[in-house]
Amino acid sequence: MGRMFGTDGVRGLANADLDAELALRIAGAAASVLALSERGTPRPTAVVGRDPRASGEMLAAAVTAGLCAAGVDVVDVGVLPTPAVAHLTDAYEAALGVMISASHNPMPDNGIKIFAAGGHKLDDESEDRIEAALADHDLIPRPTGAAIGRVVAAPDAAERYLAHLARATSHRLDGITVVVDGANGAAAVVGPEAYRAAGATVIEIHTSPDGYNINDGCGSTHLDDLQAAVVAHGADLGIAHDGDADRCLAVDATGAVVDGDAIMSILAVAMRDSGELTDNTLVATVMSNLGLHIAMREAGIEVRTTAVGDRYVLEELRGGGFSLGGEQSGHVVLPGFGTTGDGVLTALRLMHRMAQTGTSLADLASVMRTLPQVLVNVKVTDKAAVAVAPQVLAAVAEAEARLGDTGRVLLRPSGTEQLVRVMVEATEFEIARSLADGLADRVASV
Repeated sequence: MGRMFGTDGVRGLANADLDAELALRIAGAAASVLALSERGTPRPTAVVGRDPRASGEMLAAAVTAGLCAAGVDVVDVGVLPTPAVAHLTDAYEAALGVMISASHNPMPDNGIKIFAAGGHKLDDESEDRIEAALADHDLIPRPTGAAIGRVVAAPDAAERYLAHLARATSHRLDGITVVVDGANGAAAVVGPEAYRAAGATVIEIHTSPDGYNINDGCGSTHLDDLQAAVVAHGADLGIAHDGDADRCLAVDATGAVVDGDAIMSILAVAMRDSGELTDNTLVATVMSNLGLHIAMREAGIEVRTTAVGDRYVLEELRGGGFSLGGEQSGHVVLPGFGTTGDGVLTALRLMHRMAQTGTSLADLASVMRTLPQVLVNVKVTDKAAVAVAPQVLAAVAEAEARLGDTGRVLLRPSGTEQLVRVMVEATEFEIARSLADGLADRVASV
């Protein structure tokens, strides 16, 4: 059936591609692989959390059952952001953590993200071992009697996460007014709480999840409401989360979007100035705008480039001991404060820089000039085959030759859907649009 894990866990249409039976089996397989080296405790523990979408209740119950059936105790932390589950996996000294979420995807979808001990995302080898255990039921333990896992609630989970966030912001945010779009998702409560605790004045929109409205015309994939609210309230900035709040995007006081590349450029310069930017190096993916590379070069900061996916950014950060990395989509990782992308933490650090310098977000973001970029998603039946088709590769080479060193072309299969993503950057928007549309047509014709 092909590899089950994508760039961000297992994801699909809830109760169809990803049903309760599969969730139970994935949990058991993960327990068999990750709980064997638990830190010497009598019985291993797993942390389970979810975003508010309705299917998460069903899938969290199935995951919990699968873990307990494999002899693992479960700490149920309820609805919290993905980075909170990662943090609590470490804080509770658990063998693994499981987050039930499809991130920015529409409500009918859901997913399973798994963290190893310490709250770290899985490497390819661990995912392959879990898939092997999933295919061989004999590899999954089935204890009986007192060896079956138990379930306990964690009433202090949100407070622990909020305390962790508070330690990441040394400068008060008094005087800053921020509009927060919670995407009716996992950060609808803890996001505004964290910003208020740091001193900011918070105006909330889309922070009333009902199980069905997550990401529905709101959040980091739909910025119109946030832009309008920032301007209407005369706020200093706006912050938009996605469904599981492992990322954020921002808008400045005029309503202009400040994307992940701009956020990284602001934080990189801030950390360079404070001596926190290890080896003056930023880690970004191939999707980051060419303008980020130019800005960082002018700031004396090296950019290391990885494949798309925050897991690959994390691997580079850990391998090189670097202190900042992320993606254009708003996943930003600060290893000194967390093991994965954290949208609430990122927003706190962004507002920290504003308060520290007394500078507007627009002025801070001006360190980088974004080159026009066009991204076209093309639906296909076999993304891997289409991406390497000779006629597609020839079209890419032709576009690259036309751009020379004034832009770039990136064509890649999606990690989670049957899509091929075509991205073109150029000095003029019309050139980028024309080349991207032409490449998309070529991809669609294969």
